[in-house]
Amino acid sequence: MPDQTPTQRSGAEQAPVEEDLDAALRAARAGEEGGFLVLWRTHQPMLLRFLRVYGADGPEDVAGDTWLQVVRDLPRFEGDADGFRRWLFTIARHRAIDAGRSRARRPVALVGDVTSLDGARSAASAEEQVMDRMSTDDALAALRNLPPAQAELVALRVLADLDVATVAGIVGMSPGAVRVAVHRALRTLSNQPSLTAVEVT
Repeated sequence: MPDQTPTQRSGAEQAPVEEDLDAALRAARAGEEGGFLVLWRTHQPMLLRFLRVYGADGPEDVAGDTWLQVVRDLPRFEGDADGFRRWLFTIARHRAIDAGRSRARRPVALVGDVTSLDGARSAASAEEQVMDRMSTDDALAALRNLPPAQAELVALRVLADLDVATVAGIVGMSPGAVRVAVHRALRTLSNQPSLTAVEVT
């Protein structure tokens, strides 16, 4: 079943607001299953999209390993919902890198489902403007041609929907360096023959 955007959800199915996620996080840390379930339902779709960029044969397996570590270490976690999201994707990134190292030396195959981002936010960012102008095949071909480091940054910004500061913390770069790298990646994507001109600011 495709991911639903916030505008497609209604009533009880609406995405939790940040305050609700903070409450769910507190409940999960206290051992309440309901709180953990809210965290899982909120983050799992974007986590799977992010993990697909590493070309793992089974992103669900890497996600499962990620959540197992979260369950194990959650009682010691300190922070709010934003901090949890940053922590979750840091764990996922490390797990994905470990999984990649365990495979035979193969090039990274980027297969992010970028078309699932349509309509995710009311105002299209520069990233979304580029992605929205690409067909699925165009997007996959373009992402495969990006340098792996740039592809990872685009995945964290677009597929995982993380802000620049959070991405910078995960990859160990300054926010300015992340902005420059993503800007260059978007320039590369926007120059694909199948795209019309996109101004990247």
